[in-house]
Amino acid sequence: MLVSKKVSFRRAGWVAVAGVLSLTAAACGSSGSGSGSSGGSSSGSNTIPSGLSISSFSVNIDATMAKLKPLTEFATKGANTLQVGVILPDTTSSTRWVDFDAPYLADAFADAGYTQAQYRIDNAQGSDATQIDDATADINLGAKVLLVTPLDGPTGVAIAKLAEAKGVTLISYDRATFQGNKTYYVSFDNDQVGKLIGQGFESCVSSWGIKKPKVFVLNGGEDTDPNAISFADGYNSVVWGQSAKSVNAGATNSAGMSLVGENYAPGWDNTLGGTIFQQEFTGHPQINATIEANDGLANAVITDLKGDGVKPNKIPTTGQDATAQGMAWILEGYQCGSVFKPVFEEAQDAVSLATVLLAGDKPPAALLNSTTTDPADSSITEPASLLTPIWVDKANMESTVVKDGFDTASDICTIAGASLCASDGIQ
Repeated sequence: MLVSKKVSFRRAGWVAVAGVLSLTAAACGSSGSGSGSSGGSSSGSNTIPSGLSISSFSVNIDATMAKLKPLTEFATKGANTLQVGVILPDTTSSTRWVDFDAPYLADAFADAGYTQAQYRIDNAQGSDATQIDDATADINLGAKVLLVTPLDGPTGVAIAKLAEAKGVTLISYDRATFQGNKTYYVSFDNDQVGKLIGQGFESCVSSWGIKKPKVFVLNGGEDTDPNAISFADGYNSVVWGQSAKSVNAGATNSAGMSLVGENYAPGWDNTLGGTIFQQEFTGHPQINATIEANDGLANAVITDLKGDGVKPNKIPTTGQDATAQGMAWILEGYQCGSVFKPVFEEAQDAVSLATVLLAGDKPPAALLNSTTTDPADSSITEPASLLTPIWVDKANMESTVVKDGFDTASDICTIAGASLCASDGIQ
């Protein structure tokens, strides 16, 4: 299964496969029968597909999203103007925003029946001002729903306040924004992402035979992204028994591990993360096990380790996002594994929720299945649709990221080499 990675805000060229869940149109959580359309006439159907839930989404984007077409037609009322604006954050914190999110979102919108005039996908290119300007422009163009991955907390709050003032619904995509009375959240279970990293790390330390592990932890951008705090909460709870965004040096556990230190990469900056690790490793050469919050940071650490002459299967690293480079490092014995967050599911989830809200309907409980809590204030929560992440290592790489077309065997093997791919069944 191959997927086009060409960045286009039209259809991304997804090659669908058959045999996935079919959503049969029937009444579910809908109070209307077209009464919300303007001018006394209606088109489409104000009916949510039966069984629409977080389990509805698969690699077959067309078959799933096509079931939303009648609802999309009703929600948009045939308008030839912008209905949903999408603003992604940058091109540097992770390759996913360009390689996966943009094309998958474009596919999901098109397959759900949106015309190109009815949705727009922008990238803020790492600029707070640009992200706010994009949100303002989308609202001025008529968008009734914004789907935004905020660059940082203050930017998210500014956009949420703008949306609230204009009566626009905000869906925080992958990064939560705890502001506004019409704000929703679509992501993966971030605490579980962290726990998978912690569990994978512990398994790897054991299987690699690391003696008396001296551990360094490199967190993500806790200064800009509340998800980074949730990830750290998860793996710190598994490894150190402390659900906290950071743990004091000197902590130990029953497996004989001790924590040399923990730090974070500001703004998820991989270069800064590599510098932070190199300084720590120089000052504490006894470090022989590490935890990283994503594949970009793991790549920076591995680059440092290789530069220092460290051989495979000697100092574990971890990650998430299941990048092709991350998969190659796993095969080469430098990375234990990575958390696979199927972005094609997240994109469909977001477009489905946007369509339901645009139609003025109440989202089904199986779709809006949870809440998320502000790490800075546990009294603040917002409704959330949370998907299930997957830990990927050598054993299941072929049956997950390769099978789903998220990373092609060609992309992985170009980096890792044909012989390693052959020995681990990557084809």
